[in-house]
Amino acid sequence: MKRRSDLLWVVLFFGGLMALMLMLSPRGVQRMQSSFLGLIAPFLKQGSNMERQLTALREGVRTLNQLQEENRLLNIRNQELSATNQTLRGLEAENNRLRNALGYRERSRFELMPARIIARDASSWYNLVKIDRGIQQGLEPDLPVLTEKGLVGKTQATGENAASVILLSDENCRVAALVEGTQEQGIVHGERTSNGGVPQVGLFFLSKEANLQPGQRVYTSGIGGVFPKGIAIGTVKEFKVRELDGYATLIPEVDLTNMQDVFVVVGEKK
Repeated sequence: MKRRSDLLWVVLFFGGLMALMLMLSPRGVQRMQSSFLGLIAPFLKQGSNMERQLTALREGVRTLNQLQEENRLLNIRNQELSATNQTLRGLEAENNRLRNALGYRERSRFELMPARIIARDASSWYNLVKIDRGIQQGLEPDLPVLTEKGLVGKTQATGENAASVILLSDENCRVAALVEGTQEQGIVHGERTSNGGVPQVGLFFLSKEANLQPGQRVYTSGIGGVFPKGIAIGTVKEFKVRELDGYATLIPEVDLTNMQDVFVVVGEKK
């Protein structure tokens, strides 16, 4: 009932307003229109401001979503570039390593057969590796194995297309050695550690007066016939005088725990 009454008043109001406008002169109508616009102008202005604010808010939300999407795409692109960069660095390192190995092979006075390490057992990590060359390629036991940096070990058992290599860090791989710039000679081989860790490589049977200093270089002496003279073995880490002889711990020239490619010495160049 109240709603119907309100509607009637609205109709009467606008009807009266229309009648009044018809009765007024054109100038009066313009004045009434101006007054009406003056009354509603603040509301129109407020509505316009709200519309601008809503538009700005929608634009802001759209911009934020765009920025989030762009940031997501940039993160993906950054990860792709990082992966590509790491791959290229790996390829560059591999290329440099192979180039150095090839250069060493050409400079070396030995006939070298390249071989790749194809197997390594965790139980004999510091003792043996297996390479992809064997009897079919002309290998036999007791051939020196090295890299461009220095001595690795020697071949042991050989199969048709594979061979095991006993490493310098094994106690059974014994190498006659001499210390550069001195008359000191001895035998290099690995030593077992009490805690089962990385074997220590030592130079045994030195004179007590040797007094070797850290950094002095040790090379194969050529005595014994297995290892040719002049192959780098390592550098002196520490010298000790024992009851019967002098003894030095060595830092091998080659990281025996992290090798991929080696050379087998199959003769000397003519």
